[in-house]
Amino acid sequence: MLTLLSGLFLILIITVFVLGNFANGFIAVVNCTDWVKRQKMSSADRILTALAISRISFLWVMLVNWYAAVLNPASFSLEARLLVHVAWAASNHFSVWLATSLSVFYLFKIANFSSLIFLRLKWRVKSVVVVILLGSLFFLVFQIAVVSMYVKIQMKEYEGNVTRQTKLGSILHLSSMTIFTLSNFVPFAISLTSFLLLIFSLRKHLKRMQSSGRRSQDPSTKIHIRAMQTVISFLFVLVGYFLALIVTIWSSKWLPNKLILLLCKAIGIMYPSSHSFILIWGNKKLREALLSFLWQLRCWLNERI
Repeated sequence: MLTLLSGLFLILIITVFVLGNFANGFIAVVNCTDWVKRQKMSSADRILTALAISRISFLWVMLVNWYAAVLNPASFSLEARLLVHVAWAASNHFSVWLATSLSVFYLFKIANFSSLIFLRLKWRVKSVVVVILLGSLFFLVFQIAVVSMYVKIQMKEYEGNVTRQTKLGSILHLSSMTIFTLSNFVPFAISLTSFLLLIFSLRKHLKRMQSSGRRSQDPSTKIHIRAMQTVISFLFVLVGYFLALIVTIWSSKWLPNKLILLLCKAIGIMYPSSHSFILIWGNKKLREALLSFLWQLRCWLNERI
């Protein structure tokens, strides 16, 4: 029977799951509606829409994995585990790398540097984003391959040489951990670099403003700050999510404590939910659409009451 604390974690996970689906669904609906009206969609909106869709899938995969692994582990067969792990790897991959691409896009669209290399990349920012996303598939392919082999080894653990199967399984588990770490560290490093370059660009811009005697709170400064807030928020939630996953992996293997797993699952599911609300608040169009929706909802509720 679940304890009171476990019940609170369950309520938290379900609440964050519902809010995350609302936030990501809201981003997708607003951008798609605007696309139908204008018959065009900006590159930033395309990335945001793709990110929202990937995170909706990610939330559902996390919920299924959480239910099977924590609440009903007896029904979690190895075949189902393989399917869920592949779906989780794919949705997690695109969730992280699309957010990283958004950070890179903000960098090249907002920052100003005189470097010839930077200017060339700035002119071809769409191609840069495409190359990043295509290059990231290298990690996804290897991660899915290793996870598939690891689960298949578990399926055959009672066949043939048990010692050999166990050693191979340990090697594949370590390989999976290594690929997982790299596939999350690389986008984190890219986003951190984007954030630092935005700081340097803002510093140069403020110096130019001071030397010319103009106000520091100009539109360019505000855009820099807004982009930096978006990038740093992604870095914070990614670190929290990454640490929660590491603890989940190690605790589930050596410390099978259901309470620890619930806590880590709750922290993990906050990542695709909380960051989406931050993206909405940092985007003028999405923020105004959300405030308008909340105002209409309030009026509708008042009429019903």
